Amino acid sequence: MKKDLLKETAKEKERAIIVGVAFNKIQYKFENALEELASLCFTAGLEVVGSTYQNIKEQNPSTLLGSGKVDEIKLLVEELNANVVVVDCELTGSQLNNISDIVGVKVIDRSMLILDIFAGRATTNEGRLQVKLAQLKYSLPRINSITNSSGRFGSAGVGMRGPGETKLETDKRTIRENINKLEKEIIKLKEQRLIRKSKRQKNQVKQVAIIGYTNAGKSTLMNTITKAGIYADDLLFATLDTTTRNLFLEEGKQIVLVDTVGFIDKLPHAFIEAFNATLEETVDADLLLHVVDISDPNYKEQMEVVEDVLKQLHADKIPRIIVFNKIDKLNKPFVVPNNAVIISAKNNNGIENIKEKIKTLLF
Repeated sequence: MKKDLLKETAKEKERAIIVGVAFNKIQYKFENALEELASLCFTAGLEVVGSTYQNIKEQNPSTLLGSGKVDEIKLLVEELNANVVVVDCELTGSQLNNISDIVGVKVIDRSMLILDIFAGRATTNEGRLQVKLAQLKYSLPRINSITNSSGRFGSAGVGMRGPGETKLETDKRTIRENINKLEKEIIKLKEQRLIRKSKRQKNQVKQVAIIGYTNAGKSTLMNTITKAGIYADDLLFATLDTTTRNLFLEEGKQIVLVDTVGFIDKLPHAFIEAFNATLEETVDADLLLHVVDISDPNYKEQMEVVEDVLKQLHADKIPRIIVFNKIDKLNKPFVVPNNAVIISAKNNNGIENIKEKIKTLLF
């Protein structure tokens, strides 16, 4: 009986209060922002039991949030028996600590939540290296706060995990040394990628990168068009590692198709730097397939996020095809722009149209 009880206890999810944050915005879609944050929490294994939000006009340096809002969160934690608070923006180490002291439970920010998901999704050596680098770069200025929080509320659970379930080094010098080591390893990966690129160019093989907001259906499209057999699910960041497959369009016409990591709003620049080796597959591409979840009411905002990341990567001048996906979920008519195709990757509808567009643009 005791063993069954222990198993049941181990399966219990952490109970989260999520907090939406905007800065001096008159019109801000808190409902949409909280929905995405809740989806991130679900992907990380958290159970969202309550939510609140605040439009911050004057920042409180010690907690970012207003004192009244922090008190409200404390009451929610007590009423709903929550054991973690997730704030939808990036906090400093002292802010994490100060809010945690007041509300009495572990506090993590959006970046910690995404890192936790990344840590659980990376399966290749390259993916793990990049996650570790992003985690160390994020933790370096916050190491004391993370260590203190870990000591008070335990070192397990969402926001406290790392690649390979390793403990975070508390010595800043060690962290800097590890960052330097990881950056050198990733440079080696970049050099290997440049060699492969050179071979492709020598053989005149074109590269097409599938990009898009996380959960737009990129991996499903990759599976459908190439029979790649990679993991795909209705989760944010269901896959993290880059997948590359050859695709024969017709005799004499072959491309290399690359499925890249999904983009998301408010992704810290340090994360983009850490995943530069993976994102360079986008920069090196001859053509981009920008996959958009047309069934998502926020698809236009998601497209803007992808365009912003492309600008940061200096990849916004690369030709692209807009691929409006999940048409099977759309209940209203949709006019397809000239530079786009509309598909259902899940149902294998419209895939031949993508191939025809690729052939037209590349050959």
